[in-house]
Amino acid sequence: MAKTAPTVFVVEDDPSVLRALERLLRAAGYVAEMYTSPGGFLERAPTERPGCAVVDLRMPLMDGLELQQELARRGCPLPIVFLTGHDDVSSAARAMKAGAVAFLTKPCDDTDLLAAVERAVARDGEARAARGEQRALRTRFEALTPREREVCLRVARGLVNEQMAGELGAEERTIRGHRNRVMEKLGVASVVELARLVDRLQGL
Repeated sequence: MAKTAPTVFVVEDDPSVLRALERLLRAAGYVAEMYTSPGGFLERAPTERPGCAVVDLRMPLMDGLELQQELARRGCPLPIVFLTGHDDVSSAARAMKAGAVAFLTKPCDDTDLLAAVERAVARDGEARAARGEQRALRTRFEALTPREREVCLRVARGLVNEQMAGELGAEERTIRGHRNRVMEKLGVASVVELARLVDRLQGL
């Protein structure tokens, strides 16, 4: 099956800039969706698609930084490349601190913009892959029985079978069976791997 091209969502209130960006992005092989206001973007953009956003900093009603904050509030980690017609160090610092990929001054070089978009799309791909791994990890852990979860957490803490048997009121051979099933279900081959996996789970 053919791989879908990333979507670049462009939010820019200047029609001439919007058209120029659309031509540039489509010529570079991206799917480009154009919006003249942050409100229109928030209302219609299917941001579950892979890609990034190119956002003008200064727009009426809602500026680019406010849009960035709203996306974060909605739990939408879409990477953003900011464009501005003014050299605004304070806004640039705020945008980058909040996770922006780049902050470019208009008119910017096409090569610089495309390079920033490429970095943003790559970051989005990495983040989506990480979220997929986290979901798979959580699914594997939730497939454990309640007793297997108890054993899993104790193995990760470094307890041996005898200690777990005492804590859980079970025979050692029963604990050993639970432990083997935990390792098999979670796809790990050592206690060290299991401990790392549990650390990741507790950080989700």
